[in-house]
Amino acid sequence: METSRVRPTAVQSDEETTTASAWRVRIRVDDRPGTLARIAIRLADLECNILGLSVLPVPGGVLDEIVLRPATGLPRQLLVDAIRDEGCECSAVVDADLAELVDPATAALTAAKRAVGDPGGLTEVLRGVLTADVVTKVPSIEANPARTEGGHRAVFPAGDGSAFVARRRWSPFVELELSRAVALTGLMTAVRDNVTGPIVLDRPDGAAIVLRKGIPGDAEAVSALHQRCSMTTLFHRYHTGMRTVPRRWLHRLLMPPRGISLLAVCGREVIGLGQLIPSAEGDAAEVSLLVEDSWQRQGIGSALLTRLAVLAVAKGERELAAVCLPGDDSLYRTASRVGLRPERVPGDSGTLRFRLPDPRV
Repeated sequence: METSRVRPTAVQSDEETTTASAWRVRIRVDDRPGTLARIAIRLADLECNILGLSVLPVPGGVLDEIVLRPATGLPRQLLVDAIRDEGCECSAVVDADLAELVDPATAALTAAKRAVGDPGGLTEVLRGVLTADVVTKVPSIEANPARTEGGHRAVFPAGDGSAFVARRRWSPFVELELSRAVALTGLMTAVRDNVTGPIVLDRPDGAAIVLRKGIPGDAEAVSALHQRCSMTTLFHRYHTGMRTVPRRWLHRLLMPPRGISLLAVCGREVIGLGQLIPSAEGDAAEVSLLVEDSWQRQGIGSALLTRLAVLAVAKGERELAAVCLPGDDSLYRTASRVGLRPERVPGDSGTLRFRLPDPRV
């Protein structure tokens, strides 16, 4: 479980007069001409200097968030009372960090850059985007999105079977803030599941193995892969006795109708081949794997199947199917290792089905 916390800020009582260098003030106002101007005059009367302003739409009006430098010794309650005298509701007065005073577009781009550069730090980035007290990453089944705690709690699916839970005591989250967080988590999902670019496997032996889509120019390398495979390996893949793949098959292997091929490449050699072929009837998409004998049991098949599942989800598939020889449980074991929970089709021991994770959960 990952957690990001902000340093707690004590809410001062009416008698306390210690003044922070800046305050973040949230004011619920009716969206009528002149209201903000009257509030600004009130703040000027209290010798408060406005440093920043954001307008957050909320049902029935707007929420003005003002970052200001208060007068020395100004009690917070006096500020709250002055705003109330203008017919507005002050929902929060908390200490602010002057480093946060950047325009919203710059703040959003900076947050996105930080998240992309360090995906593991997304909880901290989300905390900053939401100005939340705490952001925690938990398994999806523990997130309980229906529990909003009066708007002080929000849940954002992470797209990998987990979710981010944000909490903020000082003010409820508003829709605009939640939209920013959804956009950020969506960006991170798109970056993680980038289906257009190759990915490099992180291997302890340091071997540079790349997973990428196959193209027609890979025909010779794919042909050589088949020549290096044993007849047993080819039989498990094609369910027929063959020593080499016919030339006329190569283009179809690399560019299957409606589908894609995925290659595992080490140097100039193709050492593994996976295929994803959507069903014409809208049923489960078919997957298949071929890994060179000398590279088997080294995680190549697992990496190919994991990536094919990501590609399938990106294409809107919800289920995969694979046809295996009776008694051949190698693909079953591979699918189990990568968390796809394979199931054998009743009455057909050679067909496996894999339910794909829902990207919205």
